[in-house]
Amino acid sequence: MKLARCARLVALTAAMALTAFSMRATAQEISDSHLKAAYAAIDAIAATNDFDAILPQAAQRLKAELIQQSPNMVELINATVDQKALELASRRADLEREAALAYARVFSEEDLSAITEFYTSPAGKKLLSDGPIVTREVLQAAEIWQRGLVRDLANAVGEQLQAASGAQAPAEGETGAEPGAGQ
Repeated sequence: MKLARCARLVALTAAMALTAFSMRATAQEISDSHLKAAYAAIDAIAATNDFDAILPQAAQRLKAELIQQSPNMVELINATVDQKALELASRRADLEREAALAYARVFSEEDLSAITEFYTSPAGKKLLSDGPIVTREVLQAAEIWQRGLVRDLANAVGEQLQAASGAQAPAEGETGAEPGAGQ
């Protein structure tokens, strides 16, 4: 048992080290122009925009928590949290870099340029703005379709099973018992 656990631990450690090494190697293999194309693509598709609210929301929650604990320090809490949040805002660039590296590892420089070209075009901008509406409508249609499909499947199977069981059931008036038995 201990040997098996030890072997799994060694294998897991080796896999983690290999993954870390390959990620570093991949990051080093990405050219500046490839990374620049990745930045342009993530900007065009607004890949990280949803994360913009994280720091302000965290600051608001922290303010509310601290003010509840010390209501007499509202001004100091607000000023301190705002100051510290502004100091941390520069770390947003770290997320952009990680996102760009992730896209650069998956997409070629040419792919990224094509993505940027499409999403900065009128059609690409419309897809970004109206795509969620269309997706919601497609999901609603799929839900209705699924319910109908499930209903029709259940009805068809029920009818077939009823027909099959009716063919196997004794004819009306036949009970399988001897005449006069049980009277």
